Amino acid sequence: MTQIPQTAQAEAQVLVPLTTPEEVEQFLTEYPLAAVFKAGTCHKTMQGFGVLETFLQRFDLPVGYIRVVDWRPASNHVAQRTGLIHHSPQFILFKDGEAQYEVNNWDITPEALTPVFQAQVPARQGTASVATDDNVEPYRRLMRAYLDGTLSEWAFQDQYINLFRDDASLRSQREFELLSRLFGDPDAYHGGLHQLGAPQERGDLGARVQALLDEL
Repeated sequence: MTQIPQTAQAEAQVLVPLTTPEEVEQFLTEYPLAAVFKAGTCHKTMQGFGVLETFLQRFDLPVGYIRVVDWRPASNHVAQRTGLIHHSPQFILFKDGEAQYEVNNWDITPEALTPVFQAQVPARQGTASVATDDNVEPYRRLMRAYLDGTLSEWAFQDQYINLFRDDASLRSQREFELLSRLFGDPDAYHGGLHQLGAPQERGDLGARVQALLDEL
């Protein structure tokens, strides 16, 4: 299995793509205490993994991730071997190959994960850097297009929101919070963004876009 390269000067976080049933079995055999994270097709995945990432910095837990649309046989295999109904996103903690705990969708929160990690997962001696293969360049391109006048405020808002809603990247909590800053709380009402009004109603949009671009 190919492991995503990790940032130097930090403990290594095992984050492994699981693309087939055989890779699922190999992963769970190799790591007696491990988790599987199923990544879906919208920003619920980005939010859920962002929450998980904050725990992986402090706790030593190998994680295998499954992009359910692309690697459906692996996802189906996990559901069959555990008897757990499939969700995405979905976090499942395994011990000796047996599912111990699951949490799904909007319920992947610090409040849900804290007691589980504290009770069942060893703490790290230091901190880990969790590197993924996703990037923010599509957002940067949109922001630059708006700032140089190629996109109107309304067109920028519409394209940004659609990009964000469909973003199922494995992102850090920091990236998730930055990207969701422009247009409100992305999990409002457990289903989507707030009802959007005029792009300027939260303050000067150009200044906010430039500040976000500078931080990404």
